[in-house]
Amino acid sequence: MLEHLELFFKSIFIDNMVFAVFLGMCSYLAVSKKVSTAVGLGAAVIFVLAVTVPLNWLLDQYLLRDGALAWLGPEYADYNLSFLSFILFIATIATMVQLVEIVVEKFSPSLYNSLGIFLPLIAVNCAILGGSLFMQARDIPSLGLALNYGISSGIGWFLAIVAIAAIREKIRYSNVPAPLRGLGITFIITGLMGIGFQSFGGMLTGDNEPPEGTEATTAEKVEEEKIIKKEIEDDEKAVSYNDVINE
Repeated sequence: MLEHLELFFKSIFIDNMVFAVFLGMCSYLAVSKKVSTAVGLGAAVIFVLAVTVPLNWLLDQYLLRDGALAWLGPEYADYNLSFLSFILFIATIATMVQLVEIVVEKFSPSLYNSLGIFLPLIAVNCAILGGSLFMQARDIPSLGLALNYGISSGIGWFLAIVAIAAIREKIRYSNVPAPLRGLGITFIITGLMGIGFQSFGGMLTGDNEPPEGTEATTAEKVEEEKIIKKEIEDDEKAVSYNDVINE
């Protein structure tokens, strides 16, 4: 349970797709002019990541990685199909995006029209592919954690695009200097938001327990300070004794 919670909050705040690794910036900047549009695209990204990351985890565990085909028989244990990771991951993502596009067009034509070309472009959104590749690189051990990682990564991207959309709606009525209007002020705000999200890193990864060997090192330093202090006192006493003799 703690492992799931740690992965969930870490994926949202510390390893945020937008603010930590700058993935999905194209749609993040282009579809963040209205909150309603940002919410729709963010929900679609959550769904796609929640489905594709576990599916790609299964592909990686039982098909792609070295020795993954051992379940077919001992003669297949030496096969390594990891070179097909990009092709199969993108194929899985494209299939899910087509499903999302059909559903959105059927039940929300206005959202479908407002998202425009960026809805089908989720298939080549680097944040979507990045979710599966990070899952593979981090060697997530179970399907449940892979599902957790997909959902939390999507929520992190959702929060980022909805937050910047809300801010961009507000700054339309603000007195922004002419050279910074548009993408200029958006990039500045994104940087500040990234700092804010990264500030959660100490809360989630901080460790109050001293590392191994710290106590011993501290004791050695205290002992050295005592020896140095004693040597200084002895020198001062020797100097004072010599002064008395000279007088």
